[in-house]
Amino acid sequence: MMRFKIGLGVRAALLAILLATSTFLLGEDAEVFLKWWLCILTLGLGFLPLGQALCSNFEDKGWIVSKVLGITGTGFMVWLLTCCKITKFNSSTCLVISVIFMLLNWLILFSTKRSEEQKGMNQAQILAAFDGELIFVLFFLAWTYVAGFRPEAYGTEKFMDFGFMMSMMRSEVLPAPDMWYAGEPLNYYYGGQYFAVFLTKLTKTEVAQTYNLMRTMVAGFAFVLPFVLVRQMIWDFHTERNWRKTNSANIAGILAGAGVSLAGNMHYVVVGKVLPWIRKIFHLPEGDYSYWFPNSTRYIGYYPQENDMTIHEFPSYSFVLGDLHAHVVNVLFVLTLICIVYSMIKKCQKNYRKVEAGELNRTFIMQQVFADPYILVFAFFIGLFNWTNFWDFVIYFVMGGFAVIYCNYLKFAKLEDKKEIAKRTVVLSGYHAIWVFVLANIFALPFTAQFDSMAAGIGIAFNHSRPYQWWLVWGVQVIMTILFFVGIFCAWKKKEEKIGYVDWFGIILGVSALGLILIPELIYVRDIYEAGYARANTMFKLTYQAFMMFAILMAYMFVRMWLLKKQHIIKGIMVFCLVCFLGTCCYIVNAVTSWFGDVQNPEQYKGLDATAFLENSFHRDAEAIRWLNENVKGNPVILEAQGDSYSDYERVSAMTGLPTLVGWYVHEWLWRNDLEDLNYRISVLDTIYTSDDENMVRDLLEDYNVEYIYVGYLERDKYQVNEELLNSLGKRVYQSDTGYTYIIKLEN
Repeated sequence: MMRFKIGLGVRAALLAILLATSTFLLGEDAEVFLKWWLCILTLGLGFLPLGQALCSNFEDKGWIVSKVLGITGTGFMVWLLTCCKITKFNSSTCLVISVIFMLLNWLILFSTKRSEEQKGMNQAQILAAFDGELIFVLFFLAWTYVAGFRPEAYGTEKFMDFGFMMSMMRSEVLPAPDMWYAGEPLNYYYGGQYFAVFLTKLTKTEVAQTYNLMRTMVAGFAFVLPFVLVRQMIWDFHTERNWRKTNSANIAGILAGAGVSLAGNMHYVVVGKVLPWIRKIFHLPEGDYSYWFPNSTRYIGYYPQENDMTIHEFPSYSFVLGDLHAHVVNVLFVLTLICIVYSMIKKCQKNYRKVEAGELNRTFIMQQVFADPYILVFAFFIGLFNWTNFWDFVIYFVMGGFAVIYCNYLKFAKLEDKKEIAKRTVVLSGYHAIWVFVLANIFALPFTAQFDSMAAGIGIAFNHSRPYQWWLVWGVQVIMTILFFVGIFCAWKKKEEKIGYVDWFGIILGVSALGLILIPELIYVRDIYEAGYARANTMFKLTYQAFMMFAILMAYMFVRMWLLKKQHIIKGIMVFCLVCFLGTCCYIVNAVTSWFGDVQNPEQYKGLDATAFLENSFHRDAEAIRWLNENVKGNPVILEAQGDSYSDYERVSAMTGLPTLVGWYVHEWLWRNDLEDLNYRISVLDTIYTSDDENMVRDLLEDYNVEYIYVGYLERDKYQVNEELLNSLGKRVYQSDTGYTYIIKLEN
């Protein structure tokens, strides 16, 4: 007991120090950081009964998973009720729904019979939960501090992400209006930004700060969830063999967290470090190539440049870059699902029983398919992916399907007839697949009912990655995975070891990841980027998930393979791969330094305000944009100049969330796939700003319910603005000191 009290006291003190440090590192931003942490902690406590029901076989009893379940469960219910027009999307709704569902969790807990495994937490489990909390706060705080050195929602696709959040922040209905296509709702996977806004409204904070907090929170979970999972896998591996637990589990967990959230690929190690060292040592010409951290995400098809440019990003690059895209926020949810899938396998292994010959009947199917809580939660997350990042719907339907097949096999494994085992496994897995698919689509129905898919079918990949490039990016992971398969198979064949459920989970991850990196070499999903970038999006979305699966598997393998009896050659190769892996983890240092500057100097910390850049980069618009955010409520339509994607155009709609007639060209082309209407809107915009025909202009303004017209330097640069006509249509409700920038509110 004394040892437990000391351990608990030390952890509590460390947590208090971390939270106190936030006030020093973040300054005024510490308040919103602590609000979010308390909110996440509260949601986690509220959903702890569900977390324990699903992950009671984890050492932390589902403490970390409960946090994500709390965010997901309450956020989903608010979204569902709002989409069904039962409630409004505002702070009060978010708070009431959250409280109701947290109370329901605890009510169900006390009104149902619990297994011994689900009753309370022992001392070791409390310490394990504290460990997870410490790691989460540490990385959440560290990433938040780093983000404050470059907080602006400006550059790459940040205008889009910030605009999505602002549009939803203004709106009390969902889907919110598309800020770049007036009169139409968002037609993209807005789920990630929705959850960011849900937490923003729940905590009554501002998007200007929470845009950055959302991505740093995801980065924190991207370390702690793999840590908790792989630590548990190593502990379970030891338990399977009746070995005592060792610190190797914590080491493996740290490697997993680093591999998922901090590491890059071998392109950084070889091209960014080894080759420059070789040139320097042997006094070779440096050439004209200069490594920059994004190069590791755009190597295949770029160097040398070919008509097959691809993308192979990974989470650490996303966290540094700062775009709040669908695939980034979904890291939070897919890692949680992977943890739940592992818990399902573990529980199935522990609880499976001999199934009688005639037991595959209606009652059995109802119990095993329709009433299985793991299947219900699996279907829920798969359905969630429909509107957070659809690619993950397909990926994890298959990956989770492998796990379900394995669990179903265990249910019949003690039958004597192998053909009967196979038959029953296939039949039951088929029922599961149908049920999960149907249920997932029901969960996603409020989104899919109004969503027009942008995919244009499947194409055969005629372009392929150069072998040396492919192996440079994926070689270490592929070699380690193959070694893992060979090592455990050889040990099993020699009857030195059995293949336990932990290894089978590793096999599922390995097979899934290998498939994901091979698919883009065979086929791709067709879209508008076929000219020169045909495989880019397919490779991007598939290999992003493969990277995380490989990282989790490799962290487990480094410890697992070392415990193999004999197998000296495999161990030698593994040591080499471990060195390479650790080298890739240094990527984060290069990336952070290149992007954020000297983060060791707190005086250069700028804060979390994602809009602070306006006064410098858009000094002629900053005051007008802030006036709109302070004085205009709801989602009235405002006109501004339109331009190409990734440009400075649409700065007003992006920073305010107010819908404009038409926005970034390529983005709306992708989302709508209607070039005729897109080009027509552009011509309408040109007509309104330049025409002398007052009646025609009034008709066009009325057609699109325009309430405000913005005139600034980009409008003047792009159009020959007929200011006399525009000013006759209403009155100026805002104008700058010089009168150069102004906003007209149209008269009814």
